[in-house]
Amino acid sequence: MDQKTDTATAEIDAYLKTQEQKNLLRFITCGSVDDGKSTFIGRLLWDSKLLFEDQLATLTAESKRVGTQNGEIDYALLLDGLQAEREQGITIDVAYRFFATDKRKFIVADTPGHEQYTRNMVTGASTADLAVILIDARKGVLIQTMRHSYLVNLLGIKKVVLAINKMDLVDYSEEVFEQIRSDYLKFAEQLNFEQITPIPVSALKGDNMIGASEAMAWYSGPSVLAHLEGVEIGAEDLSRPFRMPVQWVNRPNLDFRGFSGTIASGTIHVGDEIVEPASGRSSRISRIVTFDGDLEEAIAGQAVTLTLEDEIDISRGDILCATKDRPATADQFEAKIVWMSSDSMLPSRTYLLKLGTGTTAARVSNLKYTVNVNTMEQMASKKLELNEIGVCNLSLDKAISFDPYAENPGTGSFILIDRFTNATVAAGMIEFALRRAENIHWQSVDIHKEARAEQKRQKASVLWFTGLSGSGKSTIANLVEKKLHAMDKHTYLLDGDNVRHGLNKDLGFTDADRVENIRRVGETAKLMVDAGLITLVSFISPFRSERQMARGLLEDGEFLEVFVDTPLEICEARDIKGLYKKARAGEIKNFTGISSDYERPENAEIVIDGSRQSPEDSADQIVATLVERGVI
Repeated sequence: MDQKTDTATAEIDAYLKTQEQKNLLRFITCGSVDDGKSTFIGRLLWDSKLLFEDQLATLTAESKRVGTQNGEIDYALLLDGLQAEREQGITIDVAYRFFATDKRKFIVADTPGHEQYTRNMVTGASTADLAVILIDARKGVLIQTMRHSYLVNLLGIKKVVLAINKMDLVDYSEEVFEQIRSDYLKFAEQLNFEQITPIPVSALKGDNMIGASEAMAWYSGPSVLAHLEGVEIGAEDLSRPFRMPVQWVNRPNLDFRGFSGTIASGTIHVGDEIVEPASGRSSRISRIVTFDGDLEEAIAGQAVTLTLEDEIDISRGDILCATKDRPATADQFEAKIVWMSSDSMLPSRTYLLKLGTGTTAARVSNLKYTVNVNTMEQMASKKLELNEIGVCNLSLDKAISFDPYAENPGTGSFILIDRFTNATVAAGMIEFALRRAENIHWQSVDIHKEARAEQKRQKASVLWFTGLSGSGKSTIANLVEKKLHAMDKHTYLLDGDNVRHGLNKDLGFTDADRVENIRRVGETAKLMVDAGLITLVSFISPFRSERQMARGLLEDGEFLEVFVDTPLEICEARDIKGLYKKARAGEIKNFTGISSDYERPENAEIVIDGSRQSPEDSADQIVATLVERGVI
């Protein structure tokens, strides 16, 4: 009995070890609507006998209930998990499935075919090694086929299976297959695929899915599963230079300090020299620590903790790299962005950029053009909408280390995050650092901000007046400046209307122009604070994000937000300039409070009740606050 138990245990251990040593292929299926993506994956799972009994029973019952295949098995139901998908007969979300054969493990993503779900398709493709692009043999190469091929290529997938599906509906015609294959290969010449493998299939009937199809004896290539089991993957990550974003500084006690993370690319050995490129500090690897013990070597994809021979300053977000092959380090670069939010991307708006484990503030300094992925035409635009792709320049608050995405996706891809909602709004791929980032440097000066302010016997600050048009901002700001001038304080007033006569005369009143308007004024106010001045800024500045951006340009305590809280009906009743009347008549578009939103401040340092306080009392309140805070 003990011998049988030992034998069984040994067999189980051997089986588990075999499974553990199998490599993993991640692939996606994409194509036009109704090309059969979900059926394709469902058939793979069915024919591979990789379904549990309860799944089989549920699938059989659901196939009869839904009735799309006249009582026969509907393999698509294995993937179309959302009720809305079953009702509409389409895939909306990205559905993932894991399965394994004797040779390899797989994770497959069934991605949406509709154009409005492009962001979901990009999400599914972002971690894939290979793409299966399905084409309906009756329809041939469609616009959506080209669209998804472009996106797959954009995301760096180099290997493609061209599954020409529904061959049973064209009588398994070799001529149809050859024509579609020829059309697609001609189109794909403008893309950068390394390998395209055309396979004629019928996912519903199972032809060429697992084994050779008797109905297509003219085809001598591999079946879908045979190709997926044999295609080479992962070699690129190992051949690339060593990169490891630091996830965590591991300091369990005084005697141990290591840097934990997952190796993005390359190989590392004990004794190898590494560098943190932003600081330029280098050291050698003394240990490679894992949960299962120390290693002499670690490769891409492994989670490890590295200890160094020297004590150097490394933090979460830094990247450890090979000394002889360092990444670029810059605070400006060109990138391709896939916009994934229903709120438009506005150039000059500040977002959070997350690359690897590091996060920094960033803004799109220039949207160069958008790409019509249906025609690949480059189109001029001032903003990006949901599912659009654009090529743009980004400007960051600090320099980061990165590789171009084409050379190393692990350290060349990033996401943009909304600063207030924490929602991911875009996925991006870095093209190259801008030359201006390498050629422009800070010039050191001897006379600094504190010295200039001390000479004026004041604390350099910004008073940022915000509120609706007609709220009284400019009137109150003007009174405050008069009172400060009478106290021999050095000031300057930046008023919205006045600035638009010069610095911002080229800007209109769209959301994008409003964002750029405030960005320029924020930068100007920063320079005036550096000159030691008390700067009064009177702008509607309707968006919290841009007011936060202006605040972020200054040091703590230098920015005071003054919210002149006057209700819309009072502002409109005053209508000093006649603007509300024109806006109501439709003569002025994008007018704040009427046809464009105003986002109220949530934590303003000074709040003025514009419906009850007189301008004189409001100015006195502000001056008293400045005295209290030590500004004057």
